[in-house]
Amino acid sequence: MNIPTDLKYTKDHEWLRLDGDSATMGITDFAQSELGDIVFVDIPTEGDNLSKEEVFGSVEAVKTVSDLYVPLDCRILEVNELLDDNPELVNEDPYGKGWMVKIKLSDIPLLDDLMSSSSYSDLLGG
Repeated sequence: MNIPTDLKYTKDHEWLRLDGDSATMGITDFAQSELGDIVFVDIPTEGDNLSKEEVFGSVEAVKTVSDLYVPLDCRILEVNELLDDNPELVNEDPYGKGWMVKIKLSDIPLLDDLMSSSSYSDLLGG
């Protein structure tokens, strides 16, 4: 299981790459492997201000649909438009080309609520 050490993680199997008061976000390698082949990514929230644990979109795989949650209060700055025509990028490169959104964080101190790579590995039973 690929769990990069330079990212932060959530209990909902999402990752964040922090850059000051902004972050790039997607789902983890574990999440994409559990979902299976992803066929559609729906993120209609670009420009929206969202509250912690609010749904920002969904991922549709062959057998299931899963909601996506923001881990912190934030504003959706950008949606990865590559996923419109290539949702399989989430399976192929979840930490790179398969990113989902870029967000602006509203409350930086709440970043402490996120997990390190080792804590996330522990959550997965590693």
